Amino acid sequence: MGERRRVARTLTEVFQPPAVVSVLLLISPAVQPGFPGTIWFGVLGAFFVCVLPFAYVLIMVRLGKLSDHHVSDRTERAPLLMLALVSVVVGLLVLNLINAPTSVSEMILALIGGIAVLAAVSLVWKISGHASAISAAAVIAALMFGPAWLPLLLLVPAVGWSRVVLRAHTPAQVIAGSLFGGVVIAGLWWALRGWLG
Repeated sequence: MGERRRVARTLTEVFQPPAVVSVLLLISPAVQPGFPGTIWFGVLGAFFVCVLPFAYVLIMVRLGKLSDHHVSDRTERAPLLMLALVSVVVGLLVLNLINAPTSVSEMILALIGGIAVLAAVSLVWKISGHASAISAAAVIAALMFGPAWLPLLLLVPAVGWSRVVLRAHTPAQVIAGSLFGGVVIAGLWWALRGWLG
């Protein structure tokens, strides 16, 4: 494997959607009083949104039911995203029952919207989940903590480049994913903050 592909592989693994979304959920309580003491609500959210679905993916890969842990085969994505949605909804209900900060629920609701659209698009086109996740995370972090966090946006083209180099996506799929995450998912989160916050 050449140096270029090695760098691309590292970026793809480090910034894969479950890891990026987990970080988003961990910091989601930071916009309300009580943080970092409330971080465990973010941990619980990450468990339902990321850990459970990813554990299922790893088990299915080991059993030979899925192509790989990035679910590269487009035809395998929609059922998996639907299962992830169920896990997310259960997590949302649990967090509601234990009176979690509304900021965690807002993040999860934005992600539900994103997952639903990605599931629908994946039926016909392999939009980049990596690009969507990192773009949403970078924009949301900048909205949460201010302009000092804008350099995170540099990760968006870096991760997109990695997906193209590894031939996992076309440039168009990466650009579409980046716009979807940064505009739609982050925009939905912003709207929910104003509505529920």
